[in-house]
Amino acid sequence: MMLAALAGYVLLQLAIAYWASRKIAGDADYLVAGRRLGLFAVGISVFATWFGGETVIGSTATIATEGIAGARAEPIGYALCLILAALLVAGQLRARGYMTLADFFRDRFGPRAEVAAALVAIPTSVVWAAAQLLALASIIAVVAGLPVQLTLVGAAGLVIVYTLLGGLLGDVITDIVQSVVVLTGLVLLLVLLFMRAGGIGEGLAMIQPEQLVLVPEGESWIARLDAFAIPILGSIVAQEMIARFLGARTARIAVRGGLIAGAAYLVVGFIPLTFGLIAPHLGFDPAEGDLFLPNLARDLLPGALFVVFVGSLFSAVLSTVDSALLAVSALSTENIYARLRPEADEREKLVAARVLTVAAGLCAYAVATSGETIYGLVEIASSLGSAGLLVSLLVGLRTRFGGEASALAALAGGLATIAVAEYVFAVPGAFMLSILMAGLAYALAGLVLVRPVRA
Repeated sequence: MMLAALAGYVLLQLAIAYWASRKIAGDADYLVAGRRLGLFAVGISVFATWFGGETVIGSTATIATEGIAGARAEPIGYALCLILAALLVAGQLRARGYMTLADFFRDRFGPRAEVAAALVAIPTSVVWAAAQLLALASIIAVVAGLPVQLTLVGAAGLVIVYTLLGGLLGDVITDIVQSVVVLTGLVLLLVLLFMRAGGIGEGLAMIQPEQLVLVPEGESWIARLDAFAIPILGSIVAQEMIARFLGARTARIAVRGGLIAGAAYLVVGFIPLTFGLIAPHLGFDPAEGDLFLPNLARDLLPGALFVVFVGSLFSAVLSTVDSALLAVSALSTENIYARLRPEADEREKLVAARVLTVAAGLCAYAVATSGETIYGLVEIASSLGSAGLLVSLLVGLRTRFGGEASALAALAGGLATIAVAEYVFAVPGAFMLSILMAGLAYALAGLVLVRPVRA
């Protein structure tokens, strides 16, 4: 019954994606929904994209094991990221009519900076997609009773087909349905969790003081700062979110939609946190890792309600992973393929975008088999190469200081620093150090190699 219900839900999602595919005439329709999204669509879509497998499944498992210190970014860190992105970049990028973040680098810094920005941003989205694929595979594994590595293959195939059909328009339409299902499922499970605990007061009383310690014992101040900076600053340059802003009808809608998404994330994000804090005291084993929340739901919910909750988890993950694949497709098509074939028309670029969506899905599958946890993959995605993008974007949007050399230096400096400091020497505060080095590289190149900047 469970498999049949989930299969029916998947078919509904695919039907919506197919309907949306009939409205796609060119790459702008596929990648930014023809720039016709209203306020409600932008707000719900940005929220649904951010409220993915990492929030619902990954952070719950981490908090159950380590307390809030293990996933301190949830929900405040990522909610602040959405709000800052709305205030700092959404309106200006939409007003300029871009298709991708790298388009800004082309206009402000030049074609070499455009390609470099795309090459830095693409791996981030691939890793992000891998995290969501792993979450999707975990859900299917619980429902079907199959190994995660096997269900990962099915999850990858499903997501590729889903994204291939509908593009951003199909994604936004299903986001609205998915958000309703997500909220319904989470609220149902929260009510039953408190009922199992004997009431709201009794459930909250189970939370131990050590679970609420925000900073692990012995953690340095720089490592503490880094833990908050990664979610708040690292994801401001995420193409998955920026695509929604660029698909808005107006710059004003882009800004207001981002603010709505941030507020919604802040409120709803406390529900998975509550699961992680209370459920271990009710006999649920945190050692189950990423299967902790799906197994919790299977135990607490009656069959019909479990179907609803599985649908909600499935919705949250599907919304995020296809956004990540579209991000890779957009950057690859508009900022790399279009450079190699400047004569390509809209139809050719649409075909290229869909082919590159498949390639992105296969790459994400390969990363998902690496053995990392969901939350671990998301942390990698939030910090990998984003320092140079962030520095160049914020400085470039607001000043005329620095040209192509500055952007290239910032991208190289940020990427090299995070690679060496984080993955070679495991230096505390590696992400903040990468932002500092990207900023210094940008400034030095701007002072030494002075060239006229673009408007």
